[in-house]
Amino acid sequence: MIEIDHHQTHNGDGWMLSLRRTVDPEKLDSERHPLLIIPGYGMNSFIFGFHPRGTSMEAVLASHGFEVWSVDLRGQGRSRSVGGSLRYHLEDLVLYDVAAAVRFVVGTTKTRAKDLDLIGCSLGATMMFAHVVCQKEHHGRRLVNMGGPVRWVQVHPLLRVAFASPRVVEALPFRGTRHLARVALPALRRVPWLLSLYLHPSHIDMSRAGELSRTVENPNRHINADIARWMNLRDPMIGGRNIAEELKNIRLPLLTMVANADGIVPRATTLWPHETIGSPQKKVVEVGTDDEPMAHADMFIHDRAPERVFNPLGDWLSTES
Repeated sequence: MIEIDHHQTHNGDGWMLSLRRTVDPEKLDSERHPLLIIPGYGMNSFIFGFHPRGTSMEAVLASHGFEVWSVDLRGQGRSRSVGGSLRYHLEDLVLYDVAAAVRFVVGTTKTRAKDLDLIGCSLGATMMFAHVVCQKEHHGRRLVNMGGPVRWVQVHPLLRVAFASPRVVEALPFRGTRHLARVALPALRRVPWLLSLYLHPSHIDMSRAGELSRTVENPNRHINADIARWMNLRDPMIGGRNIAEELKNIRLPLLTMVANADGIVPRATTLWPHETIGSPQKKVVEVGTDDEPMAHADMFIHDRAPERVFNPLGDWLSTES
């Protein structure tokens, strides 16, 4: 039986971050390192604990004997401002939020471990890599990149247009995104090509669009400007450091999971950190088939995600030393 409990920690910059701990008490192995899942752009951690038709990512990983943690960074999910500003940047998420979440998990875990394994999802993977580059005591033991970019070696033309001007995207506030997703998703399944960059409705239970929309957050316009500058420069700059250039100094084991039809972060861009990192222990798992392709979000909500994504992830974490 899966057990879930909720926690909070201050990020040191005016925000209380929300964390969720998921375990299967009968299978929990206290010798294993805890896992911390970091969400990406315009989303929160809800989707890691929910699957439209099957077992959630958190539950599958807990069934492998892990203590599983997910975090909501500022502006996500249950996290809340306690005097913190809405004007924040990608650098703040890395240097304050991810660092605070890591410290909390390491200090709170009921396992015997002193470090943890990091799972970065989309932009969450970018933040994961930046964390281990920027923090001397990063507490990372192994890394998992699920569709995340570092150097933009390839950008989809639509994204290049959308993020062409940092000044323009920073001037455009986004509101009502979750409501829009709840209303639009059921209708858009009739025109699947509009969604195919991000997900494939034919392989997802779209009758649960209301629940799926709970993972959607309003994009922060200052983060949007950061992404636009990053795409123009190709490399992310965090804390005055070029994260792409410094990846070669990181020697932590890395699993890279690539969706075969990802239109948001193209295959070449997802694989770039894998090819660059200094680790001697690396593995690529490509998910999706010609008959049942997987796009960016499909890795978490596709009908086959539990067997083709979550279980292979749990197997690698269980066997890779």
